[in-house]
Amino acid sequence: MTDGTSSEAATRSRDLAGKTAIVTGANSGIGFHVAQALASRGAATVLAVRDPVKGARAAAAIGAAYPDARVRCEDLDLDSLAAVADFAGRWTGPLDILVNNAAVMALPARETTADGFERQIGVNYLAHFALTGRLSGALNAAPNGGRVVNVASLAHRRAVLRLDDLQSQAAYSPAGAYRQSKLAMLMFSLELHRRSQAHGWALRAFAAHPGWARTNIIPNGPGRAGRGIKVRLMQALFGLAAQSARDGALPIVFAATAPDAEPGGYYGPDGRNERRGPPAPAAVFPQARDRQAAAALWTVSEALTGVTFG
Repeated sequence: MTDGTSSEAATRSRDLAGKTAIVTGANSGIGFHVAQALASRGAATVLAVRDPVKGARAAAAIGAAYPDARVRCEDLDLDSLAAVADFAGRWTGPLDILVNNAAVMALPARETTADGFERQIGVNYLAHFALTGRLSGALNAAPNGGRVVNVASLAHRRAVLRLDDLQSQAAYSPAGAYRQSKLAMLMFSLELHRRSQAHGWALRAFAAHPGWARTNIIPNGPGRAGRGIKVRLMQALFGLAAQSARDGALPIVFAATAPDAEPGGYYGPDGRNERRGPPAPAAVFPQARDRQAAAALWTVSEALTGVTFG
């Protein structure tokens, strides 16, 4: 794809009437625009959000833009594996699309989830691993197999997977922990695809990233340390270089809906350094292709979450 018009046409090319979708972190930013795109195409779309007030506002905004949209909010606190289990336990019937989007970024100080996980690896990756596993039966039951879309990041390129210190207890780096969580998401997607093929599962796994997109992830991450000159400058410069959240959502929507999206594929913007532009296949860096490390990460993830696939 070489232009914005063709990319949008591609993401709109599939009628989703009769389909069901879940998007985590859908009350704002990338997740909101992904949810809106799916709902506008006819999918019954669940906004899986931590804040029910913000979620209700997002659902109302989608409904106002698309009066025929079938959209609703459900509580999902990715800070808690019990909350993940409760959400998945309420789901009935097949699931056609699961977009694992919610994330926190570069928290200034090390924080932990309700289960004692370092918050970035816990929320960004482990909770989504558990959610996907608990919904795998519904995904496998969908006609032609449900799509799992894991939202990764350009940050995976500089990431190191530290299985001996996955929780960043020995040493915590705000950016390092974020990069590791996004590397884990990409490795999870590739490993899920391999296991789906090996075991004959119907579900299909994809990964995508938004490039540089203007969202609230900086003020909710590094900005939590205060609104000093460094943070304000970071936001200003990023805002100038980044594309809109709506455009950043396009690779995710493409992975979730396009007939020519390849299972096991990774998609992002096709511009310089994949920072902006229409959807296209994205570069997977060598550390994400390490199958032995991915298998080890899978085993550790099952042990930490208590969730297995099958």
